[in-house]
Amino acid sequence: MTTHSKPDLRPANSNFSSGPCAKRPGWSLEALSDAPLGRSHRAKVGKAKLERAINLTRDVLKVPADWRIGIVPASDTGAVEMALWSLLGERGVDMVAWESFGSGWVTDVIKQLKLPDARKIEADYGRLPDLSQIDFDRDVVFTWNGTTSGVRVPNADFIRADRKGLTICDATSAAFAQRLDFDKLDVVTFSWQKVLGGEAAHGMLILSPRAVERLENYTPAWPMPKIFRMTKGGKLIEGIFKGETINTPSMLCVEDYLDALDWAQSIGGLDGLVARADANFAAIDAFVEKSAWLAHLAVDPATRSNTSVCLSIVDPEITALDADAQAAFAKGLASMLDKEGVAFDIGAYRDAPPGLRIWAGATVETADLEALMPWLDWAFAQQKAALKAAA
Repeated sequence: MTTHSKPDLRPANSNFSSGPCAKRPGWSLEALSDAPLGRSHRAKVGKAKLERAINLTRDVLKVPADWRIGIVPASDTGAVEMALWSLLGERGVDMVAWESFGSGWVTDVIKQLKLPDARKIEADYGRLPDLSQIDFDRDVVFTWNGTTSGVRVPNADFIRADRKGLTICDATSAAFAQRLDFDKLDVVTFSWQKVLGGEAAHGMLILSPRAVERLENYTPAWPMPKIFRMTKGGKLIEGIFKGETINTPSMLCVEDYLDALDWAQSIGGLDGLVARADANFAAIDAFVEKSAWLAHLAVDPATRSNTSVCLSIVDPEITALDADAQAAFAKGLASMLDKEGVAFDIGAYRDAPPGLRIWAGATVETADLEALMPWLDWAFAQQKAALKAAA
């Protein structure tokens, strides 16, 4: 077999984790010097920062003026759970899943909320389910971009404009890198630590007027924890969507999110962010297309994510190994790249098929991905040689 020499060029930034993700180019702690540390988030300065974060989110993502945007606790998970617990149960729900996080929402709805009229529409890793099975007279819960599978919906054309149910979309690896059709979405959630490389623990919840109407006219049958409550006396608590958060946010993290949003605007807003992610994906895709041992986990090119790029090892000698040996080989590959300091945290998600997962969101530099690609060949050759030597 070919023995690849160790590449000379290394990525300037080796952070390719799928969350928390790489900070924006040029980031430093000095960028956060205006954070009102030691001040209350309810003080005038704190509320102004939170409201600015909401307003900039609207501007960059192009959220319609009558959609509410709130900063909520517990990252994207908290935002999704708030929507599920507050909105579901008024009618039947279709749960659409094709990877770990979508499957988690299925479990929550069926086993925790115990909704009697919940249908599962699922597919294995690498593929989208048959979206034509969805009944939009029911509520629908789905992920726009499968973070652990690298499979995304290419657009919102499958969603009926005249739907009667609500569409609840976990968009945490899509927001700021893919174009979300808000006219087709009633609830959108994401977290700061994905495409904009923000700090963890804060989520964003975006509600359409239809979702607000549901909140104000439907009361779930189960007790509602305080952290999930968005209404009082049958009316939306509007303060949540003006920066009056349910629990105490980190003003340092808020400052970091503001810095990322300002950077996003400086590179052309959503158009600039999408273009960067697309260029990053293209750099990986060009390498994969020429590779004899690596392939996209996402089978259909139209569904391949431009953020969480998931790759499978398809070398016949490796695929002939048993499942445990294949997993060990993939983990060894990621570990070798980590030890070399050229790629951190790029192993496949623990529940996903063995392989690699390389973040290509907008904060990553294309030049760094281009520098990484030869290292993949080098590490694979080293791992395979070691495997043969041990046989």
